[in-house]
Amino acid sequence: MAHVIDFKQAGFDSVLDELEWRGLVNQSTDRDRLAAALNGEPITYYCGFDPTAASLHIGNLVQLILMRHLQEAGHHPIALVGGATGLIGDPRQSGERTLNAKSIVAQWAERLKRQIGGILVVDGPNATRFVSNYDWTANMNVIDFLRDVGKNFRLGTMLAKDTVARRLDSEDGISFTEFSYQVLQGNDYLHLYDEYDCTLETGGSDQWGNLTSGLDLIHKVRGVDVNVMTTPIITDAQGKKFGKSEGNAIWLDADMLSVYKFYQFWFNRPDAEMESLLKAFTFLPKDEIERLVNESETNPGAREAQRVLAWEVTSLVHGDEATKHAIEASTALFGRGGDVTSIDEQTLEAALEGVKIDMEDGTKAFAPVAEGDRIIEAAVKAGLVKSMSEARKTIRSGGLYLNNVRVEDEEATLNGEDFLHGRFALIRRGKKAVGAVERH
Repeated sequence: MAHVIDFKQAGFDSVLDELEWRGLVNQSTDRDRLAAALNGEPITYYCGFDPTAASLHIGNLVQLILMRHLQEAGHHPIALVGGATGLIGDPRQSGERTLNAKSIVAQWAERLKRQIGGILVVDGPNATRFVSNYDWTANMNVIDFLRDVGKNFRLGTMLAKDTVARRLDSEDGISFTEFSYQVLQGNDYLHLYDEYDCTLETGGSDQWGNLTSGLDLIHKVRGVDVNVMTTPIITDAQGKKFGKSEGNAIWLDADMLSVYKFYQFWFNRPDAEMESLLKAFTFLPKDEIERLVNESETNPGAREAQRVLAWEVTSLVHGDEATKHAIEASTALFGRGGDVTSIDEQTLEAALEGVKIDMEDGTKAFAPVAEGDRIIEAAVKAGLVKSMSEARKTIRSGGLYLNNVRVEDEEATLNGEDFLHGRFALIRRGKKAVGAVERH
């Protein structure tokens, strides 16, 4: 896992200074009040994660990294996995959510807890505390909810919340269920304040309205000023959100997005994104980030910044060993070292995803072959050459490889041992053109 450096080691006067330098603070309550809270005795803070999917994604990772910075500075984290709010889901700009079964939400909540526990410290004197809002919400009846909680909210303020206002102006509108989400989240903050003296809530900038509902509720019923802080929404070079609702989710669960693909996502980020991504998604010190950014500007071909970024984020999420396997798979596929036969099946399939060919039915798949087919035929099917005569010429010039072994015989055929994991045969033309066929 990536080594975490606290703000003092990194050369900052306070954790808030470092968070701002890293671009991790988008909005907050009064900065002086927040700074004083973070610079004083350790406080308790929380962030909520709703199990509306089977995995967190890199938008959630920003929250976890912020939490880890605060934890390393000595503050006490609470990770709230929304067993109650996950049954509803916060209002999205794109429309009403589909409600999931309680049993599914409970399963997802457990998976999210494991993912969160892989990023935050979960043992020792400053271990993360896990809570579920289902524990204090499930037994609350409607009358108690309306009298004890709902009475403290004003409809005009609720309607003015950005996401709610946008949904009201949309064709679909918003249901009372999703409209009430901010009341539930506000009640969560109040409960955690009463139970654990929690005085800071963090979240994404699209959660600002929900976060301030708790802030206002605590001020009204307890007469205390607490704090909230949001991180910016991370976008790619085209300004698109890296969120699951946008259809391009980068999941943290290896079963939903392989470690190889996760690593490649970061490795393939453009130079223009290096500074912001290194600051936000790694714990590297300031001088090292500045060196890497300068290197990406003066020697972009080396891609050192991308290599370091991909290692830091992937090892943070998936661990060192899985990250090493992903790197080894990449180098082995292109014959730059490593043994292609040692790549596990899941990683190999993920690594070869991009070399699928277009099928007649409009889908993409690996070119089908059978044992006994000639390698030159397989090279044609994989799209590496246009004809068998071209494949023969490539063999004669020493440029065709089967599983990274140079093909010498123009009439050589595929045998059972050539299929990795009994399925794939890797064919490469020259140094960069890679294809694959699958045994049928």
